[in-house]
Amino acid sequence: MVNLFLPVIGGLGLFLYGMNMMGSALERAAGSKMKKMVEALTSNRFKGVLVGMLVTMFIQSSSATTVMVGGFVNAGIMNLGQAVGVIMGANIGTTVTSQLIAFRLTDYAPLAIGLGVAVWIIIKNQKIKTYAEVLIGFGILFVGMDMMGTGLKPMSELPAFTRIITSLNNPFLGMLVGLLLTTVVQSSSASVGLLQALAGQGLIDMNLAFPILYGENIGTTTTALLSSIGANRVAKRAAFIHFFMKLIGTLLFMTVFKMPIEKLVLAISPDNAVWQIANAHSIFNVLNTIILFPFISQIVRVAEFVIPADEDKKISISKYLDKRILSTPTIALNQAHKEVERMGQMVLGNLIDSKEYLIKGKSQLEDDIFAMEESVNKIHKEIIEYLILLSNSSLNEEDNKTLNHMLLVIGDIERVGDHVENISELAQEKQEKSLDFSALADQDLIYMYETCENAFKIAMEAYQDNNNQFAREVVLLEDLVDKIEMENKRKHIARLNKGECNIESGIIFLDIISNLERIADHSSNISLYVLDQA
Repeated sequence: MVNLFLPVIGGLGLFLYGMNMMGSALERAAGSKMKKMVEALTSNRFKGVLVGMLVTMFIQSSSATTVMVGGFVNAGIMNLGQAVGVIMGANIGTTVTSQLIAFRLTDYAPLAIGLGVAVWIIIKNQKIKTYAEVLIGFGILFVGMDMMGTGLKPMSELPAFTRIITSLNNPFLGMLVGLLLTTVVQSSSASVGLLQALAGQGLIDMNLAFPILYGENIGTTTTALLSSIGANRVAKRAAFIHFFMKLIGTLLFMTVFKMPIEKLVLAISPDNAVWQIANAHSIFNVLNTIILFPFISQIVRVAEFVIPADEDKKISISKYLDKRILSTPTIALNQAHKEVERMGQMVLGNLIDSKEYLIKGKSQLEDDIFAMEESVNKIHKEIIEYLILLSNSSLNEEDNKTLNHMLLVIGDIERVGDHVENISELAQEKQEKSLDFSALADQDLIYMYETCENAFKIAMEAYQDNNNQFAREVVLLEDLVDKIEMENKRKHIARLNKGECNIESGIIFLDIISNLERIADHSSNISLYVLDQA
């Protein structure tokens, strides 16, 4: 008895592995195209449906797309109305796998695996290797499917199996089986594939297969629901909307549309059970999208009612980072880039405030500067943790280089923040001891301060836009700051010798210009990373 299930379990495992391998390789091959697809999202919901469909066809999982969308909403990349369109598209995109299975390409699976492995071993180009992995994953998927079908065939002779199938003739029970199966497997493509294998061997008829199929469509929403735990209220609403739309569709297809849909599916493919399930799966998701699309605003309002505003909790200080987006590394990397830019702007703001505190004595800025530096340190830590997780993903060569540079850039930004904090502490000491600089010293300090501020500002602009011209400008500014520091030291010694300033003020002055020079150094480092990325 146990031996009968082994090929089914093994086949399901190969199916899942092949699907994940193919999806991961397609995603890496898409690279920046995936990022551009998501960036193309506007208030146009039709585009959202198209993007959701295309992204899901790449990553081979509507659950992963919905989880990712929850992350996008959580990170502020899109609003809830846009998210609904993407989820609808994801539901359509996930039906591609079942349609591929219906083509019965099993005979070509060994060829796909053999060709893919040969290319992967012989060719050194990473991009071509990625396409080879798509072929290998495709082949493994169909080998797994064939294995499941072969394993299921003898079950028709088992009285126990026949009794189980008979007991499931209640459509509601069939729906529950489909829901539980997909929840356990965590892949509607795999559970629908298993259903196709059962139908292909004549083990179940369409009266049972359709309710199971609809249940599997509800089951695919559990992944997003679980992942929304701990997210903000908007991401929770996105997960709920996915569940709600599938539930509405299932209720409609098991009642109002039951007979018309069954007749339509049988008319399209009267003699092929595998095609019937594939077509029913596609029709369910396409028709459900057509029906619900005009009611997106109302669906959003239902989600807002079920998950009210007062449930929101701030869970991190970062704005753009969300671990659920890690399933699409290129987009996750882009979000990390935005967070690095934000971190840089926070440090730049602190640098400007510290000048006001030091030169004009605006002591009211003191608490704000130190509080902001604490926030910068927290964001720095969150970005590092995020990038470490991201580094475990399948990144292409270009993205891997970008990630490594990003780690170096945030280190330099954090060090600039530390030097700003040092200057603020020196300004604090200067005020507490009622020390003054000479008018000439103030003038020299302002010039050096503004040059360093400009260097850091342009460095962040160079990083943001990957602008080599700006980067080269910062390198020149860093050389200028070195000269200004040397000149300021010379002038300071001259003033000291003339008795125009006291020693205690002089020590603070020298410490400040030393910190400013280090700010210029780190700004130059950021620019050099930009030039190296080119």
